[in-house]
Amino acid sequence: MKTVAQLTRRLQENHLRTEETPLFNPVFQLSLDLSRLLESGELTLDECAAMIDDLECEALGHRAHRLHTMVAPVAEADNVQHILDSCTEADFAAFRNHWESPQLHAVFTAHPTFLLTPGQSDAVAQAAGSETAVDPSVVGQERPQITLAFEHMRAMRAIAHAQGARDTIVKTLLTHAQATWPDKWHDLAPLPFRFASWVGYDMDGRTDISWSNSIGFRLSEKAERLALYCTALEAIDPAHRLLGELRPAADFASDRAVDFTADLTDPAALSLAANRLTASDPRKMLSLKPIIAALEAEAREADADRALQLKTLAASMCADGLGMGWIHFRVNAKQLNNAIRRKLDPTGGIDLSSKGAIVHIRRAIENVKPLRSNFGALAIESSTAIRQFLAMAQILGHVDADAPIRMLIAECEDPATILAALYFAKLFGIEGKVDISPLFETESALEHGGRFLDELLAEDIYRTYAKRRGRVSIQAGFSDAGRFVGQIPASLAIERLQGRLAQAMAANGMEDTAALIFNTHGESMGRGAHPSSLEDRLTWPLSPWAKRRFARAGIMLEPEVSFQGGDGYLWFSTPQIALATLTRIANIRPAFTDPDAPRDIFYQRTDLSLDFYRAIRDHQHEHLESRTYARAVTAFGLGLLNPTGSRVSRRQSDINADREMSLRQIRAIPHNAILQQIGYPVNVIAGVGHAAEGHYEDMAALLRDSERGRQLVRLVRASNALASVKTVAAYGELFNSAYWASRPYRGTESHLSAPCEALSEYLGKDDRVGVFRRLASRLRVDALKLHRLLELLPDDHTAQDTAQDTAQDTAQDTADDREDLRRSIGVLQALRLALLQYMFIRAVSVPVFSRANDVSRDDVLEMVFTLRIDDALAQLRRAYPTSFPSIDDFRLDEPTDYPEGEDHGYEAIRSQFIDPIETAYALTLRISTAIANNFGAHG
Repeated sequence: MKTVAQLTRRLQENHLRTEETPLFNPVFQLSLDLSRLLESGELTLDECAAMIDDLECEALGHRAHRLHTMVAPVAEADNVQHILDSCTEADFAAFRNHWESPQLHAVFTAHPTFLLTPGQSDAVAQAAGSETAVDPSVVGQERPQITLAFEHMRAMRAIAHAQGARDTIVKTLLTHAQATWPDKWHDLAPLPFRFASWVGYDMDGRTDISWSNSIGFRLSEKAERLALYCTALEAIDPAHRLLGELRPAADFASDRAVDFTADLTDPAALSLAANRLTASDPRKMLSLKPIIAALEAEAREADADRALQLKTLAASMCADGLGMGWIHFRVNAKQLNNAIRRKLDPTGGIDLSSKGAIVHIRRAIENVKPLRSNFGALAIESSTAIRQFLAMAQILGHVDADAPIRMLIAECEDPATILAALYFAKLFGIEGKVDISPLFETESALEHGGRFLDELLAEDIYRTYAKRRGRVSIQAGFSDAGRFVGQIPASLAIERLQGRLAQAMAANGMEDTAALIFNTHGESMGRGAHPSSLEDRLTWPLSPWAKRRFARAGIMLEPEVSFQGGDGYLWFSTPQIALATLTRIANIRPAFTDPDAPRDIFYQRTDLSLDFYRAIRDHQHEHLESRTYARAVTAFGLGLLNPTGSRVSRRQSDINADREMSLRQIRAIPHNAILQQIGYPVNVIAGVGHAAEGHYEDMAALLRDSERGRQLVRLVRASNALASVKTVAAYGELFNSAYWASRPYRGTESHLSAPCEALSEYLGKDDRVGVFRRLASRLRVDALKLHRLLELLPDDHTAQDTAQDTAQDTAQDTADDREDLRRSIGVLQALRLALLQYMFIRAVSVPVFSRANDVSRDDVLEMVFTLRIDDALAQLRRAYPTSFPSIDDFRLDEPTDYPEGEDHGYEAIRSQFIDPIETAYALTLRISTAIANNFGAHG
């Protein structure tokens, strides 16, 4: 078995054997077959690598095909025509109303999902754009170090493509308006999309981003955007007079960005950089309003083609300002609460969740006198939250005076925290340019969010602020919510929270204020990204039901979503794909809904839907609180995962702590990624079958007849199609003492008797085999109930539907595609299980004694079993060095007869044990990449 086809065929044969004995595990059996070949020498690691090459390329191809399916057609001419076809308004006022407000705010975030190398991302984009095969040369590429600067660079690249795509859409709209309303079209100011980023500004959960990083990034973004404006204006007129203002401004911003890359902990260096930025200088452009006005005025006097280009450039400036987009700072509620206590309540006597705290902070806001601040104040400030407000003040004062800044507050559960943020914004004189946005993500925040919004919007001082800003901003998170509540209950809870916002705004007379809802879902099913279609992806986190609540209240809705990290940037990986993505979104019109649409039965039959929601939530909660689930998820630490971001994925712990690692020690993305890697996306599927038990027919009827219900089922089917309870169980067998004791029992592998005996003896006290068996058993019972429910429901496959296919043909194609994908994942899992066995055998085969007497063999073994391979290899290399100081290195007068012979070190141990473990582990991480690509995203 040395080809993927042979492995696939053997896996299929193994599956047939489950009819003979239900406990037979096809995946683990295939891994045993491969392990025997490896240990006999009939299969080499190089031959395993060749098969992984093929599987990795196939997974990249699947990723490319999925991207193409979601955004097709990709050709620019097709998408321009789609935009023109959507211009159906006969009335100019209606056309303006449609296109002068953003259909979507897109935020380019940098959570750790940089799974693919830049070369692999480009190859996927190329294949998706041209419907060709992925270039196989990109598999196995060395992964770059993922730094904050790398993430920022990739974010800016994606935004630049998005900006170019928006320009194409804007020019198309202007062209249509020019032809249709020649006497009015100059009054049109299209703004179909806004872009923003928090890369370099998100301080929640990390301490490695300094205020000077944020200022430096904002200056570099200003320089980059001004350079792009110059390029666009040069294309219109190489000698345009406004270039005389824009070019020097771009150079000035670039120079100042370089200043802020210096070590600003030195007061002299900070003073130099700050004084250069704050000094009066004709090149220091703080507003584009005069430039925009000049372009618009010139357009009115220009010929038709030049006018189109000038107005397109002006629209771009209106959208982005003096940066690549708007920016989002983010802090944690605890940081803000500590800051307000320090300022107003240093003795700690006020409970911020109390009514008294609200009164106290309200009075402080009313009486606050704005203070001036400078970079020195920023440099010496110790509070993270206050530093963010000081940094925002400097950006608004010395970088871009026009573009507002979002202040996102994570884990925000008390209205007093929002008022604390408002206090600091007013203290530094920036409340007119800062949108304060609470994040609802924890179980407690979602449960009590409605009360929170009622109390916040009842505050006169907040309503006055929000009306001045023109919007109420909130953020709904699908990350920790999906981990701790389950993805389906989280989405439904967030939906109810959005409805409560509409209700609270209407109750407090805020119909003239927009509602900006930032849904920070990721790119995987485990983080709220629906995989079936782009329309499902947009309406899953902000449903038609929620949108109708705002429409019926007469409240303008501003939907906002995130495109997270390397996975999210694929949507904008080339100019053509970016245009296709934005065109599909524009066609879907996520900001629009029909208030008179028929009511969805899912929201009418609350006797069923609420019980369904609660049952899934309770089932997910049982998993979360279960020591079995936590131990299984953390059984390998984070060793199954590639590093995919600059933010730390977990806190440091010692070897013993790994055994008791809490799910709260790892972040949501690696948690979801581990579920993918062990074969079952628990936080998406688990509980759905359990929730339908006892009333399958009634639940099936509700889900079948409901738009929201069918969408929910599509998510479950897509996730279930990739899931394998047998694979979960297979990972437990790696730690089965009886398996290792029995493996050489018949004498077929007598050469493995010693290592298998050592493994059996060592693992006799290990709990992981029981943990995985118990988890698999529980998942299997729930899966049986889920299958009963799904059998009563039609198989929706939105993303696969095509006009020329019949429903029967499409259903068969979809079933075949799912089965092929399951087999690919099964083969990948079997290969990895075989490689893990290979590593375990070599780890216990390393000789016990070494020169480094402080190295514990058990510690090294435990490192290997939890896949802390780098740590284990470092200890082994220290224990078994291959080079030593030589007596010949010294020029000494006194002779010596010792040592008698040359010490050659431990080259044999390195070559037979240590280096093979390293090679095998590198192959397992490539398998991790392929599995994640088959799931569609990392974590």
